Amino acid sequence: MAKKTSGSSKSQSPKGKTQKQHKPFKKEAKAVKTSRSQSGRDGHNKTWTRTKSKNSKASNTEDRVGTRLNKYIAKSGVCSRREADTYIASGLVTVNNKVINTMGYMVQPGDEVKFDGRRLQQDPPAYILLNKPKSVASTTSESKGLTVMDLIANATKARVAPVGRLGRNATGLFLFTNDDRLMQKLHKKGLPRLFHVELGKNLKNEDLIKIKEGLNLGGREITVEEISYVVNASKKEVGIRIKNMGSSVIRELFEHLGHNVVRVDCVALAHLTKKDLPRGRYRHLTDDEISLFSML
Repeated sequence: MAKKTSGSSKSQSPKGKTQKQHKPFKKEAKAVKTSRSQSGRDGHNKTWTRTKSKNSKASNTEDRVGTRLNKYIAKSGVCSRREADTYIASGLVTVNNKVINTMGYMVQPGDEVKFDGRRLQQDPPAYILLNKPKSVASTTSESKGLTVMDLIANATKARVAPVGRLGRNATGLFLFTNDDRLMQKLHKKGLPRLFHVELGKNLKNEDLIKIKEGLNLGGREITVEEISYVVNASKKEVGIRIKNMGSSVIRELFEHLGHNVVRVDCVALAHLTKKDLPRGRYRHLTDDEISLFSML
């Protein structure tokens, strides 16, 4: 059987502009081309080439912000944030042996925080990658049935939280951490994720071009970093790279163009892939994988 191709080298858009040939997208483990990391020392693979940030000044603002005092107390396991506010107002909390009763006080790295005379110790940083199966809710709510938190319950004693969302019926890579700085950075800048999407019918080339050029959905301008047909598959299957914290936007994009989304699978998350990580299993990130987040 002859191999299917993604189309001719050039196509004409509705605006009359000549479009470049769409890069092919490969299924599962072949979904992302890998190469030696920039360090070249550990052989760690990365998923795509990054460009230098325009603003290359040394430390970013997140490094100077710190952690809100009530959040710091809550993460130490003493109480909830709301209860922490009450204790702070009552003068039961000190930072560097000074009573702090100011709401919104920011704890800096190296500060000694005490509650009622007892020094508080936060959990060490934890980074966990899960290959989420279908029919599992990506929430911390116990009322939602089986959740992603249940799947990583034995991974760490640290109070980690999910980064972003994946729909209950979506599958693929899902990240958890208790690293506030990384969490804030990803929510601010977005998290590059590569999805393998299967539709109920073939995606026309003109619709693929519309998505690539950007669509306005309910007043929101939705842009994708890359989209192409899956190699050696029907035009019902596409690969789409988007810097977004949720997967619902993908369904919105295709449903806006009259397509029913059959399957959504996150095959790559930033520089992380599903290699050697079966569905429903998790693993801890290596030091090298953690350090690569600084390049985002």
